[in-house]
Amino acid sequence: MPTKIAYSTSATATGGGRNGTSSVDDGSFTAALVPPKELGGPEGDALNPEKLFATGYAGCFLGAMRFYAQQNGLTVPDDATVTVEVGIGPREDLGFGLDVKIKASLPGVDDETAKQIIAGGHGVCPYSNAVTKGLTVTPELA
Repeated sequence: MPTKIAYSTSATATGGGRNGTSSVDDGSFTAALVPPKELGGPEGDALNPEKLFATGYAGCFLGAMRFYAQQNGLTVPDDATVTVEVGIGPREDLGFGLDVKIKASLPGVDDETAKQIIAGGHGVCPYSNAVTKGLTVTPELA
């Protein structure tokens, strides 16, 4: 949990949740959401919460690797990439859970340094910290 909030944003979902619309409250982004066919949605490609989570996590993780590298006198190449795969499925207890896999490519960086940068990025990435160390979530009636 952060000791001081440096930036905050919000989004609002309307309609059926996975079958509705989600918009950033400042108007900068709106997406129609459709469940994947594996969860009862139609055929075809459409946005869903898992795709949005994977997109955000990938961007954040790449930024976190760059931050870690800069703080430690290392360099992340301009052509570095991060791919985040997000899977969803039922949990044994209740509801659904996510499975996340991260693959980072650091062309031209030796394996030992690349592993250090990836581990360091994982250590400072807010998404990684949220999913591994927990976060404060406060559901309430609007």
